[in-house]
Amino acid sequence: MLGDGPWSNGLSFTTAGGIAIERIGGEIPVEFELYPSYPNPFNPETTIQFDIAQQSNVRLVIYDALGREVDVLVSEQLTAGRYEYNWNASRQPSGLFLYRLEAGAFSKTGRMLLVK
Repeated sequence: MLGDGPWSNGLSFTTAGGIAIERIGGEIPVEFELYPSYPNPFNPETTIQFDIAQQSNVRLVIYDALGREVDVLVSEQLTAGRYEYNWNASRQPSGLFLYRLEAGAFSKTGRMLLVK
């Protein structure tokens, strides 16, 4: 299977909207999880990792401090695995941003700080 060999660190693909998501590692997670973004604070890019325990419709959305939707990073069905997304906020002003993962009944929100 592509991306699961000893010399591969994952499977990278681009969605219809041109957003690159990378599936990393070969193990299937046992539960859903959203990890803290890194680096945090950041300028202008940060990485968001999350685990999908089973095939699910997934949404990963960025909000500003006022709760306005800034960016939709993922809105599609993903298979089980660990994924990461590198978000470039170069067009955003400095400030606090929230990122929210929804997958089936799971939802979790994290915070990150853009400092320019």
